[in-house]
Amino acid sequence: MPASRLDALADRLPPARGRLTPDANIARTTWFRVGGAAEILFEPADRDDLAAFLAALPGDVPVTVIGVGSNLLIRDGGIPGVTIRLGRAFAAITVSGDRVTAGAGAVDINVARAARDAGLGGLEFLGGIPGTVGGAVRMNAGAYGGEVADVLREAEAIDRAGAVRRVPAPALDFGYRHCSAPDDWIFTEAVFAARPDDDAAIAARMDEIAEARGDSQPIRTRTGGSTFKNPPGAKAWELIAAAGCRGLMVGGARVSDLHCNFLINTGLATASDLETLGETVRRRVAERLDVTLDWEIRRIGVPAAGRNGGGS
Repeated sequence: MPASRLDALADRLPPARGRLTPDANIARTTWFRVGGAAEILFEPADRDDLAAFLAALPGDVPVTVIGVGSNLLIRDGGIPGVTIRLGRAFAAITVSGDRVTAGAGAVDINVARAARDAGLGGLEFLGGIPGTVGGAVRMNAGAYGGEVADVLREAEAIDRAGAVRRVPAPALDFGYRHCSAPDDWIFTEAVFAARPDDDAAIAARMDEIAEARGDSQPIRTRTGGSTFKNPPGAKAWELIAAAGCRGLMVGGARVSDLHCNFLINTGLATASDLETLGETVRRRVAERLDVTLDWEIRRIGVPAAGRNGGGS
C-alpha cells in the first residue's frame, strides 16, 4: 500500500501497549496462504489495551478481527483500516469445577484437551473444529454432534466504543452457524459448561473425531475448512458432488476430490481464484439443483485492482 496512505492512517491511531504493524503480511498465517496485506495490524497486549484502543480510535477507521485464519479468505487487495488479531494474551484456559473458561485467542482443540485433562466431557467436539474460541462463538461453530450453543454459558466482548460486555449465552440468540451479537463486538472470553466423565472415554471420543477428520477431510493441504453451510435438510458436499463440481478448477484453486465442500490452493492460487471457484460452485448447484449455498468461509478485504472475486 502507498506509504503516504499508511502514514496518514498511522497518524490517526491512538497509542497502544500492544504491537501495531503497518502493511502486515498476514496472508501467510492463513490456511489458504493467499491474499493481500493488512493496512495496520494491531495485536493488543490485553483486554484493557484493546478496550482503550477502540474507545480512542476514530469512528471512520474500519476494524476487522481475525483469528488463526483457518476459515478465512483474505482478498488479494488486502484489508483496509485496522485488523485486530488476539494472540497469546487472549489464549489462557482455566478450569474451575465443571466450568472451562477460555480466552478468545485459545485454539479450540486446546480447550477440548484442557477439559479432557481435567476429567471433563462434553467439549470433545471442539477438537474437530479448526480455529479459535472467538470465531467459534461468533459463528456458533459445530462438528461431530456438538456446537457452541450447546455448551456456552456466558461470553465477554468489547464493542466498537470500547465498552466491555458480559452476556449470558441465551442473549446471543444462537442459530445455525450464527449468533445475533452486534457485528462490532469483539469476543474476548467464553465460559463453557462441561461434565465429569471417565478420562479414557473422553480420550477415546477425541481420538475418534481426529481419525474421522483425517480420513474425510483434506486437512494436510492449503484449505480453509468447510466452504459452504449445509442447507436445511441437506449436506453441502452431496449437493456439490451431484452438481458435478468435484475436482473443478479455476486457476490454481481446486474443489477437493476427498471432500468437495473444501476448496484447495494447489500452490499457485490467488484469493480471486478461490473465490471465483466458490461462486462457480454456487452457481452450478443453483442451476442444476435449485439450491442456494451460503458461504461459511469468511471472506474479507478488497479485490486486487483489475480482478473480480465474485459475489458476496
